Amino acid sequence: MEKQVLRALGRSYNQLRPVTISYNVFGFAAGSVLFELGNTKVLCSITLQAGVPPFLKGTKQGWLTAEYAMLPTSSPQRVARESSSGKRNDRAIEISRLIGRSLRSILDLSLLGERTIMVDCDVLEADGSTRTAAITGSFVALKVAQEQWIKAGLIAGPLLIDDLVAISAGVLNGSVVLDLDYSEDSIIDADYNFVLTRNGKLIEIQGAAEKNAISWNEFDEMKKVVSSGVKNLFELIDASWNTKKSNSEIKKISKEPTHTPLFSIKNRTQSAV
Repeated sequence: MEKQVLRALGRSYNQLRPVTISYNVFGFAAGSVLFELGNTKVLCSITLQAGVPPFLKGTKQGWLTAEYAMLPTSSPQRVARESSSGKRNDRAIEISRLIGRSLRSILDLSLLGERTIMVDCDVLEADGSTRTAAITGSFVALKVAQEQWIKAGLIAGPLLIDDLVAISAGVLNGSVVLDLDYSEDSIIDADYNFVLTRNGKLIEIQGAAEKNAISWNEFDEMKKVVSSGVKNLFELIDASWNTKKSNSEIKKISKEPTHTPLFSIKNRTQSAV
């Protein structure tokens, strides 16, 4: 199929937007990450609380739950706070459940005891693919939290049994495109959100034809593009994580405070694959 499509920032059909990962942006969270995907910015934080939902009481089994919200000025038109409207936003509830399902699929919650991991995702700026950015950012924040909990003796070993990221793709004017921004999402023929593990196993797909139904051939092409994008996204996450670890070791050696400093890595020169 034809792959030439005009995109913002001159991106190729299979190219991610610039990615920025900033660590430890909240002092009181066990793990926190500001995940930026182009102009989409999501603040993800992880905390641990005693207790589990009623259906898990007495099982010695842990739980994870997530909350997603768009802050008032995250979009051109102000988003009303749920506390002001008096009711929860249906879209926010649906995305919160998606984040929770995705993360629980890669956790051994039996090691947690009757405690609950709270995942908070706040969209600071929305320019498409906020749910995929929230899932990916939350995974990275969870890695940070796990490291802190092990050091503090709160858990005996790693809870994470796999790695995951989420990424969007769709069909625009007959061409498959990766990582949709708002300008594309608003006119797309069909768009999908994919949640996959590091080795390519599928956790969840969400999507629908917005304007035109797509063929299986188009879906197969989308799968190829997403697989390549997932690989690139993990490479960026790994690079940022290794740099964060290196910076932490430097601070320990110099006997400066051992908290991890704010760190960002940008793939501003990333080329298409």
